[in-house]
Amino acid sequence: MSELICNLPAIKVKVRREYLRDLEDGHGEFVDGIWVSAKSIPGRAFYFETYLPEYGALFDKLPISAFLSQAETPTPDMPLNNLQFWNCMDYGVVAISKQFIGSMDYEVLTRDFGLQKGTYIATLDNYHADINSVDFSTSEQPDEHKSFNLLELNNGQFCLYPNNRMRVYDNSLTPDEPKRPDFKVSTEFYQVENGNDTRLGDTDEYFWKTKKESSS
Repeated sequence: MSELICNLPAIKVKVRREYLRDLEDGHGEFVDGIWVSAKSIPGRAFYFETYLPEYGALFDKLPISAFLSQAETPTPDMPLNNLQFWNCMDYGVVAISKQFIGSMDYEVLTRDFGLQKGTYIATLDNYHADINSVDFSTSEQPDEHKSFNLLELNNGQFCLYPNNRMRVYDNSLTPDEPKRPDFKVSTEFYQVENGNDTRLGDTDEYFWKTKKESSS
């Protein structure tokens, strides 16, 4: 069971050197890096562990705003709260690749910089990993849970955005003028066992029947 940390795709990035210098100096300088892992601590931004080949070193606790795809200051140069919309929701974290939509066109609605286009990399998702600890988070509440889709933006930055701040377009499947979503936030807990009239504790039949099937 994954807790706190998960592997990331080995994406080559440029690290803004000021983040390696505790924001004291190094502004406008860049260091080659390769992503290694992501760390999830509730109430904080995701921390990215990155390998720095020219130093033979690992550096973790870097937020998504520390990274660029090119060694140049982006336009617009968006701050962290425009690159990750929500804090981590729990210690439990997994990283997956959504293969079906991975190659489609992406568009995110930022807080302050309007629509920004990008390319999909992977998705980070939180869950409550330890059933023996009190769940103080909302990572498994249907109306509060968020996915963190990791994208490389066209301006050279990276972002982590939830599904409801993002549109995904496919050249073959999406119409030229797609509908505006009018969805409601899901509040239901869906399950299929409780509330049924079938109990099987007194039968050893392999091909058992429900009460309704037996009476028909």
